[in-house]
Amino acid sequence: MPWATIGIIAICVSMFLWLSIMPPEARTPVLQRWGTVPSRLFDAQVPLARQWLELRPARLITALFIHIGWLHLIGNLLFLMIFGLSAERVLGSPRFLLLFLAGGATANLVGAVTLASANAPIVGSSGAVSAIVGAYFALFPRARLGLVLPLGLFLEFVRIPAPALIGFWILLQFLFTFVGPAYGAVAWWTHIAGFGFGILFALVSKPAIARRLRQ
Repeated sequence: MPWATIGIIAICVSMFLWLSIMPPEARTPVLQRWGTVPSRLFDAQVPLARQWLELRPARLITALFIHIGWLHLIGNLLFLMIFGLSAERVLGSPRFLLLFLAGGATANLVGAVTLASANAPIVGSSGAVSAIVGAYFALFPRARLGLVLPLGLFLEFVRIPAPALIGFWILLQFLFTFVGPAYGAVAWWTHIAGFGFGILFALVSKPAIARRLRQ
């Protein structure tokens, strides 16, 4: 039972529904409180002890479970299911959950550094999902993914090498780091940082994976 993937999906959907029924004036303080706000995360005027008491570093993780749009939520959860289920089976649920949380927190931290003066919160599990995609890329370098593509008047099921699809995706992330601001305030560097973290995490975990599979 892939309880980590199921649990992450359940929390993200529950948080989204909870925020959806809130009035806008109540939703904004929640996003500011539990999202990763770069300008507050690196506020040099606030003593470090107070920052820890206010759980500011924890917001790198709590932000992962907050989504404010259907497309944002569905896109992240779709990628989580496509790549996460296979990765969780190999890594094991505890290690997979560690990948999601640590990769997402690292990605949000990089995003906050690149947007240090921004007051808008970084929210969503994009960085964590990118870490899972990176881990999948390292764990299954020869995998093929099935896709349904529109070809003329018909839908055709095709199998595409996973590295080719992931390579195209990461190329888009690099592209959007330069042209992304024209399409809205998206922390594109969180995706790249998460992807790199996932690759390193999978490579470091391979000895533990081998021991686990032998048991």
